[in-house]
Amino acid sequence: MELLSVSLGSYYGDFTAAAATEGLTASQGRTLAVLRRGPSAMRALAITLACDASNMTGIIDRLEKRGAVRREPSPTDRRVKNVVLTEEGERAVDTIRATMHATLGRLEALGADDRAALAGLLERVFVTAPTAAGSTQP
Repeated sequence: MELLSVSLGSYYGDFTAAAATEGLTASQGRTLAVLRRGPSAMRALAITLACDASNMTGIIDRLEKRGAVRREPSPTDRRVKNVVLTEEGERAVDTIRATMHATLGRLEALGADDRAALAGLLERVFVTAPTAAGSTQP
């Protein structure tokens, strides 16, 4: 657990610094990174990012002013607005990821087999890990 904590601390420090180079807070950068996976309802974003819905609204408002996201009606529920990443938002996420030099450098120091093994373990532990109900996490 301690190594995981140290690893995440290092990653988020690098991510926060890279987001700042784009004039974004860590929360704004994380929101864009989540949206890189696809559009999301505001409520789902707040749950994914573990923040209050009112805070999520403020984050999205600021990102929308920058042109990094836009709100669209949900195709399945007209009461819901989905948040969609724009080309500017995609560019910002790509730039953040590309400027995470400490993280990229450490990963590049590993051989291809080690990187593949690490990716497989992270996938198994955090992405497809069984939940208490027996299903898998997203």
